[in-house]
Amino acid sequence: MARYTGPKNRICRIFGEPILGSGKDLAKNSNPPGQHGPSRKRKTSSEYAIQLKEKQKAKYTYMVLEKQFRNTYVEASRLKGATGENLIKLLEARLDNTIYRMGIAPTRPAARQIVSHKHIMINGEIVNIPSYRLKPGDVVEIKPKSKVNPSITSLIGPKNPKISWVEFNEKEMKGTYLAHPERENVPENIKEQLIVELSLIHI
Repeated sequence: MARYTGPKNRICRIFGEPILGSGKDLAKNSNPPGQHGPSRKRKTSSEYAIQLKEKQKAKYTYMVLEKQFRNTYVEASRLKGATGENLIKLLEARLDNTIYRMGIAPTRPAARQIVSHKHIMINGEIVNIPSYRLKPGDVVEIKPKSKVNPSITSLIGPKNPKISWVEFNEKEMKGTYLAHPERENVPENIKEQLIVELSLIHI
């Protein structure tokens, strides 16, 4: 799967959830996109199709390509504990996702752009790789020049207080990745067990 660059609301409608955007239009039209959206909505899906759709949802949510997702899954399966929960933890540790969680960017696509344009430092060093995986204790900071850039500072919003595994100081524009989150604390509506079941067939 190539990285999706089309209308964000189309993906929201496919999954019936605000995955890439705000999902404001879901209230107006929650049917799947396309001429036969309403009829497709009533169609019964096979078990495989349901599992595959859950995997696609995770990939779109965290903006991960197929090869990246497969590698992350394999790594998750080798860690101690439940593979599905490990998968979510590894995806949450991505730099672009952490920028989004801290409130530095309003969406993951915006967070990816901020990282790619070299506005972010990790432990004092500029990092421009969105998939960079953070470790507990890593300090995330907007680089000094970007701290006075209105196009960056205007994006910063308050951090969701429920996101307890990161902290961010808006005044200093600096935060810390405190720990890998427990699955029950991650708000994304992803049924990771379906992805694990799918892996028995193909991942």
